[in-house]
Amino acid sequence: MKNKKIKIAIIHDWLVTYAGAEKVLECIIELYPDADLYSLIEDLDEDNKDFLKNKKVNTTFMQKIPFIKKIYRKLLPIMPFAIETLDLGKYDLIISSSHAVAKGVITGPMQLHICYCHTPIRYAWDLESEYLYEAGLSQGIKYFLAKHLLKKIRMWDFISSSRVDYFLSNSNFIGKRINKFYRKNSNTIYPPVDIDKFKNSFKKEDYYFTFSRFVSYKKIDLIAKTFSKYFPDKKLLIAGDGPDKDKIKSYESNNIKILGYLSEEELLKYLGRAKAFIFAAYEDFGIVNVEAQAAGTPVIAYGMGGGSETVIGIDKKNPTGLLFYEQNCESIRDAIINFEDNIELFQQENMIQNAKNFSKEVFKDSLSSFISSKVIELKE
Repeated sequence: MKNKKIKIAIIHDWLVTYAGAEKVLECIIELYPDADLYSLIEDLDEDNKDFLKNKKVNTTFMQKIPFIKKIYRKLLPIMPFAIETLDLGKYDLIISSSHAVAKGVITGPMQLHICYCHTPIRYAWDLESEYLYEAGLSQGIKYFLAKHLLKKIRMWDFISSSRVDYFLSNSNFIGKRINKFYRKNSNTIYPPVDIDKFKNSFKKEDYYFTFSRFVSYKKIDLIAKTFSKYFPDKKLLIAGDGPDKDKIKSYESNNIKILGYLSEEELLKYLGRAKAFIFAAYEDFGIVNVEAQAAGTPVIAYGMGGGSETVIGIDKKNPTGLLFYEQNCESIRDAIINFEDNIELFQQENMIQNAKNFSKEVFKDSLSSFISSKVIELKE
């Protein structure tokens, strides 16, 4: 590899939407515009393709399966085989963006494989039951067959982790999961957050705010229940949509308002004007906590998972929020009371300054420096 231009391949699990993992991929593409791009499948809407920078996406045989965008999650058992059919032998550097199987691509001894791991494959490890339920495989003979296949995937997932030379994790929390499941060390580089869209400053109003997809693990119902039970005099605004919509709407009252789906412009206004943003989910990182701080809004967040890495607690200098450590109404109640008793400690400039630590520029600089250092080592 010495004294020659290296050939680079970027590989991403699947391309069907533009979300957090794809924002990481977008930055990688911007850093390495001459790299070739690979994925299991690509079925993006035309208005969601800009982040690919007109790159051709090299896909697997799964691309030819009819209605693949609707059923790809149910095809987890064939994904390891599909990813191994990709021939990346002509590349010197492989960068995988993986939350499922991308890291399992086969590489040779003279190739350098760096994996940005969003999480070890959740469907095979700690979200197995949820996957079986969503795939309609939670009963009967199909259940036992699926359990057997997921065990095989766990074995493959562990074995294939040895194909990665260096792991990068999106949080220290995910770094611990990588170590637990793969017995590998990792370096943390936090994912990029678009903080530039929060340039407008908003006058604060007297309401608390939360938003997310309405699914059970986001715990929106728990926040609503807390305000219904303990704070009938405090205003809570909830934005979002999803399967648990009816359950969450049942809490609507004089002080709890369900806003439904909001445009990005509307979301920025509600977030920027809020007294505080409340986040009760157990997340790997939690980009929304950073976005709230970029808008100058303090965060009351569940302190397990990535929340503790993005919010500076009240026990530290220049706090940007307050953490609670149990997912129940009483813990959220106590955190809100503590927040209001110490509200003068939360200065907007501290929130905005902390958010800058998670910008696209910081991400790209950190990733580029890490990869460059490993390429230099390989050349030597």
